Amino acid sequence: MEERIHYLLQQFSAKTLSPAEREELLALVDNGSTILSSEIVKMIVAEEDCITEVVEERWNPVLNKILTIDKPKAAPRRILMNTIKWAAAAVVFITLSVTGYISLNKKKEHVFVTDVAPGKNKAILTLADGRKISLSDATTGDIAKEAGLSITKTADGQLVYHIAESENVDDTRVNTITTPKGGQWQIRLPDGSTVWLNAASSIQYSLNIGIAKQRLVRLDGEAYFEVAKDKSHPFIVETDKQSVEVLGTHFNINSYRDEMVTKTTLLEGSVRVLHKSTNQSEILKPGEQSIVSLTGIDVKEADVDEAIAWKNGYFMFDNERHASILRKVARWYNVEIEYADPEAKNVMYYGTVSRFEKISKVLTKLEQTGKVRFDIKGNTIIVHKE
Repeated sequence: MEERIHYLLQQFSAKTLSPAEREELLALVDNGSTILSSEIVKMIVAEEDCITEVVEERWNPVLNKILTIDKPKAAPRRILMNTIKWAAAAVVFITLSVTGYISLNKKKEHVFVTDVAPGKNKAILTLADGRKISLSDATTGDIAKEAGLSITKTADGQLVYHIAESENVDDTRVNTITTPKGGQWQIRLPDGSTVWLNAASSIQYSLNIGIAKQRLVRLDGEAYFEVAKDKSHPFIVETDKQSVEVLGTHFNINSYRDEMVTKTTLLEGSVRVLHKSTNQSEILKPGEQSIVSLTGIDVKEADVDEAIAWKNGYFMFDNERHASILRKVARWYNVEIEYADPEAKNVMYYGTVSRFEKISKVLTKLEQTGKVRFDIKGNTIIVHKE
């Protein structure tokens, strides 16, 4: 029941309740469900630290929104009495419950003896001739020169390619940019497209991408793309499971090899996703996400904020399994994950936390569920089921 209420509240917050779900939530409100209030409290604690600010600034408006939904026809006096009764009970319950819940959970929190710093901007550029350059260590200005080509690093860290007009760049010459665990990088490709590369990822592209008939890049890991519009030169992103073709658009691809599926989330424009094994293809519209598995492609409505949260500097977890959450944490903080109790992998979590906090801050947030506990030993995070 709690999981169902949690789902309804999330759908309500995202304004995606179906008519049937709307009636279901209204029924819980009319019945004065204490389970509903309890679930709101858990969601509060997962995201907030201050009791007073939570109740007054965030959740009173949420309660008011729920209470002002148009309800099914009924006697006016009954609606008024139910509304007043529920509003009073809910506010009192939430105020007291938040205080008690946080106090109870604070007793379970512990101080981590060691800590791990978050990731930062760092990447390696591998040139066509095999030379490797640390982009984070390279100084501003020219960083490499090849026949007919020079590469410059700007003050904001982007790479600028200069190709001599008389030079015919060989199609087989490619550059690769790789981020390690604990690294990320923003890239401006020779065609003017911009790519944000997440941790433990790489992107490979030909040096003639700005003039090629097809602007082809190969991705391993996760990246967010803002593609320069050029209708006569389609932009194609290849991964191990899929091919994505675009003309000019903004989208995110998550294609880590340790994930079971590849996810493509479209923010604007249009893309065509092709499954390499089944040859199934789907065209995405803005706000949609394709999920490529071994058997085919599924398309669903996307939580765009969640899909690109990493690019905007935070983790966002929407009722997500700890196994999935901790893979993201491991990539960004460059740590190993060890499960003292494998059942901890299946604990679900909802919340948001900055990617630029030390790892102890992230783990403390996850511990607020009261269902897991963490220990940090060197470069390893040990996960316990409570």
